[in-house]
Amino acid sequence: MIWLLFLALAALALAPLGVSLLRPPRPQGRRQADLALYRAQLAELERERAAGRLDEAGFAAARTEVQRRLLAAPADAGPPADGRSAALLAASLFMIPAGGVALYLWHGAPDVPAAPYTERAAAAVRDDALLAQLRARIGMVPPGSEGARQGWLLLANAERGRGHLDAAADAWTRALAIRFDAGIAAELAELHIERGDTGQATPLLARALAQSPADPRLRFLSGLVEARAGRPASARARWEALLADTPADAPWRALLATELQKLP
Repeated sequence: MIWLLFLALAALALAPLGVSLLRPPRPQGRRQADLALYRAQLAELERERAAGRLDEAGFAAARTEVQRRLLAAPADAGPPADGRSAALLAASLFMIPAGGVALYLWHGAPDVPAAPYTERAAAAVRDDALLAQLRARIGMVPPGSEGARQGWLLLANAERGRGHLDAAADAWTRALAIRFDAGIAAELAELHIERGDTGQATPLLARALAQSPADPRLRFLSGLVEARAGRPASARARWEALLADTPADAPWRALLATELQKLP
């Protein structure tokens, strides 16, 4: 009976996919799908803030992250899915739950308990130890070498992923001191904006834009800094210039227009 229950739950989980297969196909590319997803995420953030479950700082950080992913969204890779893709999706309605049950029967261990807090704490301690080792290895290479720069980049990404923004900012700053790169500068500037430190983000973006003046992410962030610093007229000028240079099918165009409408 337990397996029948699992199969029923899997069928319920995949039911929306089955419903979508019965609908007439709509020509929708990768960019349009990305745009719809990010719009939904932004709308959800607005609802969370309105309901009081997200403070202003958390809302600003989450919205910046959604905007970053939108600006980094890739272009369409090809034409929309055809009938063969629909057939493959239909087959997956059966194959996914059946394959999952088969794998569980082969390798599953239902008697294994969930990881307790002590194990998660131990994993965190191990992560701290690995990062300490990485710092030690960075200290063993010449300070201005490319090896040191790569080490600081690895450390910055790891610290950012763990939510340690101060440590990530320090590591990215050290990497940029070895060799400046506009893409890494954008990461650091965005982190400064998340922390509410527009003073450090402004010169960083100015230098990055001097290196890559057409980069849409850098141009968007430069307008975002102006808006967060209380200079809406300057933000509007930068975003309107970016909007004029943005292709009609760019996935971030609607987001940019929305941000412009929010300006006083």
